[in-house]
Amino acid sequence: MKSRLRKARNAPLSSDLAESIIGAWRTNALVTARFIEAISTELWALEFPGERHRTFRTFAAHLHNSRSRWIRTLGREHGVQVPSLVDRRRVTRRSLLAALKQSARGIEDLLELGLAHGGRIPPSRAYVWRNLPLDVGNVLSYFAAHEAHHRGQIVMAARQLGHRLPPAVVNDLWQWSARARESSGRR
Repeated sequence: MKSRLRKARNAPLSSDLAESIIGAWRTNALVTARFIEAISTELWALEFPGERHRTFRTFAAHLHNSRSRWIRTLGREHGVQVPSLVDRRRVTRRSLLAALKQSARGIEDLLELGLAHGGRIPPSRAYVWRNLPLDVGNVLSYFAAHEAHHRGQIVMAARQLGHRLPPAVVNDLWQWSARARESSGRR
């Protein structure tokens, strides 16, 4: 078993695996964008329970800004275009959705960079924290988990404030087959 794993690590990545990695990221990005679209205008400016000076808007903006910072750290040195940060206190939903498209593309570019380098994003001088293994599987999992964590926080905070999100919005967070078809252009 160990020798097969060793050989597999040195083999080129199949196009099916590459498509799967990119497709999974696109699905996650679409789930996040649709969720942000669905947050009511009333919730957008409300303070998060237990979080002074943080609103639903700032949590939503954090998703884009976090992506952008990781893109800068891991990809700028390798030619990946870094999206501008948004003002987390003033960004409109429309502007944030446009920014999320840019940062989703930037993460996709990072993953493609890793896929082109045998499944690992090449090291960069800016990456000093070293909490994230740079193989594309871990990178994809890390970013998807980060966004799912914050989507869950938003759902829970809305409930705590008595502004339960509609069941269709919350249920849509789990409709990955439909979102995968949508993000790939298939129906």
